[in-house]
Amino acid sequence: MLVKLYDKNPSDRELRRIVEVLERDGVVIYPTDSLYAYGCSLHSPRAIERLQRLKGKTAGELSVLFADIASAADYCRIDNAAFRLLKRNLPGPFTFLLPASSRIPARALGRRRTIGMRIPDNAVARAIVEALGAPLATSSLPLGDETEYATDPELIHERHGREVDLVVDGGMGGTQPTAVVDLTGDEPEIVREGAREME
Repeated sequence: MLVKLYDKNPSDRELRRIVEVLERDGVVIYPTDSLYAYGCSLHSPRAIERLQRLKGKTAGELSVLFADIASAADYCRIDNAAFRLLKRNLPGPFTFLLPASSRIPARALGRRRTIGMRIPDNAVARAIVEALGAPLATSSLPLGDETEYATDPELIHERHGREVDLVVDGGMGGTQPTAVVDLTGDEPEIVREGAREME
């Protein structure tokens, strides 16, 4: 199923359809400010298992997408220095590695004690998380050689539509991954360069 969602005034009806899929242990593909990504409710162990199988990843390799810093603070430990850095750079194309709190389900953590926290500069992605009322466990679509199959929602649906329960068409996607920044040490460490430099 392909559902169109506009970044300005997203349809409540279409948001409800997406949320219903996520609440029933569904996995969706949705747009972010970097790449299109797989996503499922952080509170659905069955969907997280499906997402891991789709991506061939362990639980700890999944990122977690939030609507804002306040909701992220419920799931990861954010000290004052980290908060100032997050405030300057989010929403934006960054994945920040932070210590996980006890609210992160064990299924989503695996053996790790950190999470990759995302707050994308994409109104569609944030609207989905807000409507769901829970974070999304998430992982980017593979870019591969044929980038159009990772950026054009109709072609994404053609190639990946049978793997997932729903594809959200939020317009053309990007080809640059997020920058990954580790905030678990004494100083921020850039693990991977991305679409934008940190401020």
